[in-house]
Amino acid sequence: MKIISWNVNGLRSVHGKGLLKWLRQAKPDIFCLQEIKVSKEKIPEKLLNLSGYYAYFSHARRPGYSGTAIYTKLKPISARYEMGFEQFDREGRFLALDFKNFILINVYLPQGGRMKEKLGYKLVAYKKLFNYLRTIGAKKSVILLGDFNIAHTALDLARPKPNENNIMFTPAERKQIDRLEALGFIDTFREFHKGAGHYTWWSYRANVRAKNIGWRIDYVFANKLIIKKISKAFILPAVRGSDHCPIGINFNPVK
Repeated sequence: MKIISWNVNGLRSVHGKGLLKWLRQAKPDIFCLQEIKVSKEKIPEKLLNLSGYYAYFSHARRPGYSGTAIYTKLKPISARYEMGFEQFDREGRFLALDFKNFILINVYLPQGGRMKEKLGYKLVAYKKLFNYLRTIGAKKSVILLGDFNIAHTALDLARPKPNENNIMFTPAERKQIDRLEALGFIDTFREFHKGAGHYTWWSYRANVRAKNIGWRIDYVFANKLIIKKISKAFILPAVRGSDHCPIGINFNPVK
């Protein structure tokens, strides 16, 4: 089974840049999106009823903002659209599907603001996420993925030193990934790739993507019950259409 996650920075925008053609080539069994920026009633028909997939959408109340979605070939038992944090939930930043053998959680954590004006909100959102994960317990297999808007270590961005006090790399933010790992969640990409130079987001400014001056802020985490079922973790930096690129895993849910 292949799971792909992508912050598309606008579902309609990436649709116009060849999303469906790429999907036919990538063939994910489950496709998770963040920052769809569209409500369900305004989604193009070809995306609303994507052939071969069950579709789930969690959109923000504010038009053209935030939102998450999941397309899945495997029908879930149930779907959950709220984490239990009002501001976070009304921005459509959470979407969870319960399958027979695992739980899939798609999140879009706040960026925090260039001047850190929303850092407090971001840290509270992480705290609420951790509380939610504790309610699931340690006896269920969980995959947690999406845009976390934090580069965890110096390996996860091209220029760590100049950014050590900047949003997405402050000590307070990096500790959130430490706490997530302390809850038993494992960064799947680092299980297979240990070095630097692997990024998932690049600023639109100064052609930095071509120079690979990027950040790894998108992740697939798995708890200890499911990590051994994962055979591959990957980043697809050549895929364009957004300022982020797709990431994913291959795994066998019944292994």
